[in-house]
Amino acid sequence: MSLLPVLSRLLPLVGQSAARSVHSGTGLLFRSTPVLCAEPLKKKKKLDPQIVKQREERKRKRLEKQIRRLEKNARQLKPIEELEVPMELIDEQSKRKRNVPKPTAELLESRALLEKQWAKYRMQEKLADYQLFDRIVAAQAKALGELQLASDELYQRAIQPDPALLPFVAQGPVSTPPIKDYEQPDGEYIDVSRKWE
Repeated sequence: MSLLPVLSRLLPLVGQSAARSVHSGTGLLFRSTPVLCAEPLKKKKKLDPQIVKQREERKRKRLEKQIRRLEKNARQLKPIEELEVPMELIDEQSKRKRNVPKPTAELLESRALLEKQWAKYRMQEKLADYQLFDRIVAAQAKALGELQLASDELYQRAIQPDPALLPFVAQGPVSTPPIKDYEQPDGEYIDVSRKWE
C-alpha cells in the first residue's frame, strides 16, 4: 500500500483551514484544535485567620530583629580585610607562642651599657663628619677667594653650575588647541569592592 495517493488527497485540505484532516474520505473529518498550554486555576485554600495572623506576626518579628541588628552594628567601622588575622593563625596561637626566659639583672645591665657605648660611638662619628664638612667648605672658600684675587674671569667660570655633574632635562607642556565638540569619557570602571550594609 502506497502513501502517495493518501498524501495527495491530504495536501489540498491542509492549506484551506487551520484544522487538520486525519481522515481522507469526503464525509468524515477529524478536526483538532490548537494545543493550549493552560490548566484550570487552583482553588485558593481557605486558611484559618489565626494561622495567617501568626505568619504575619513572625514576619514582623523577623523584620524587627533585623532592624535591631542593623542599629546595633551601625556605629561599627567597616573591617579592613588586610588587617584581619586569619582563623588558622588564631587556632595555632598556642603552638606558635614562645616561652621567652625573663632577662636577668646582669643581662639588662650589659644591654644598657652596650646602648650607651653605641650612642657615644655614633655621636663621635657624626661630629667627625661635621668637622670634615667644615674643613671641605673652608678649603673651597679659601680656594675661591684666591682664584678671585688671581683672575675674576676664572672665578666666574668656577662658580657656574656644572651641567654634566647632575644631568637634568625638562620639557614643558605642549600647547595644543582644544578639540571642538569633544566629549570627555566618564571613566567607567567595574567596582569589585565588597558591599557592607
